[in-house]
Amino acid sequence: MARKNPLSDEALELIARRFAVLAEPMRLRLIQALFAGERHVGALVAATGGSQANISRHLQRLTRANILARRREGLLVFHRIADPTIFPLCELVCGSLAPERPRPAKAPGRRR
Repeated sequence: MARKNPLSDEALELIARRFAVLAEPMRLRLIQALFAGERHVGALVAATGGSQANISRHLQRLTRANILARRREGLLVFHRIADPTIFPLCELVCGSLAPERPRPAKAPGRRR
């Protein structure tokens, strides 16, 4: 469906920056881990398999982009999805890729 009014160059730049923030697999893993709700950094490290320093850097980038929000409770920092448009966006993109998902590679030397 075509837009009636084309977006300005400034708007297109903002959209490109938004997608650039999302164009990192670890950030997508973090968002996916937060679909079930708020989690503290240690739980996100365990869920994604990344190092705490790496996870914290990605969480900071997502928070600065207003995709995530954070709150401190004592020594723990909890993150949650702050932008409700992330849910339908991920559903749309993931749903459109479902038929294209790569099949697992067959083990060498095995026939089926």
